[in-house]
Amino acid sequence: MELGFHLPIFTIDGGTTAIAGELARVGVAAEAAGATWLSFMDHYFQIAPTGLPAEANMLEGYTTLGYLAAHTSTIELGLLVTGVTYRHPGLLAKIVTTLDVLSGGRAALGLGAAWFEREHLGLGVPYPPIAERFERLEEALQICGQMWDPDNNGPFDGRHYQLAETLCSPQPIHRPKILIGGGGERKTLRLVAQYGDACNLFASAPADVEHKLDVLRKHCDTVGRDYRDIRITIMANNPRPTPATRDEFVRAMADYAKLGVHAVIIAPTTGAPAAWIDAMAPAVPQLAELG
Repeated sequence: MELGFHLPIFTIDGGTTAIAGELARVGVAAEAAGATWLSFMDHYFQIAPTGLPAEANMLEGYTTLGYLAAHTSTIELGLLVTGVTYRHPGLLAKIVTTLDVLSGGRAALGLGAAWFEREHLGLGVPYPPIAERFERLEEALQICGQMWDPDNNGPFDGRHYQLAETLCSPQPIHRPKILIGGGGERKTLRLVAQYGDACNLFASAPADVEHKLDVLRKHCDTVGRDYRDIRITIMANNPRPTPATRDEFVRAMADYAKLGVHAVIIAPTTGAPAAWIDAMAPAVPQLAELG
């Protein structure tokens, strides 16, 4: 099992002027630890699950990933997850392509249907009903696939998006892996089976994850997809691991490793995330031993 890090908080010790330097240290610490994944949220206001108010610091995700691309050399970079409503899919594919080229082929596309109504309304971003957001999500997945096919430049005529061309030059160095976030059994996991290279589930309990994976297998069977081709990742935040509970966290992950989970992603919630990552680093080889 691999370990990834996810940073939801930009309230950094030292204030706003300390953010850039701390994020550079985060990149160094994550790679030194042997982590394989580094991500941020795709939000513009802070979200309640962090325990902070909406007014707390929040940086735009893809700009932040571009900065981290210059301060890392091996780790995969992505957002967990991009909200489909925030960027036109053709432009999103171009943004992720740019990140991939400038990072030397390390970009991933995490994508989801979006949910935080307040920031949509606050910033004037249309917030369609959930059924339409999922329709847009599927079309975005189709558009990205077409734009990352160098032999398939042509029109896209969807219900919500119409593109006269899907020209994308340069192409990504490595076609970005598509990670679809969420555990919705009827829509989200069906999209994972049809379009995704990876899924991301909440590690609420091993039995819950086992059930979601059984649903995913059934969707794979329906669409003719090999379930084994999909990378299974989980977010561990129940309870949220800390350096003080690191060994307990590793032991708890053994049950998920038995289910075939490939990677667990954890999130520091302190004002000094680089030091937190340093303190969690011994978990990397311990998790690797789980299989």
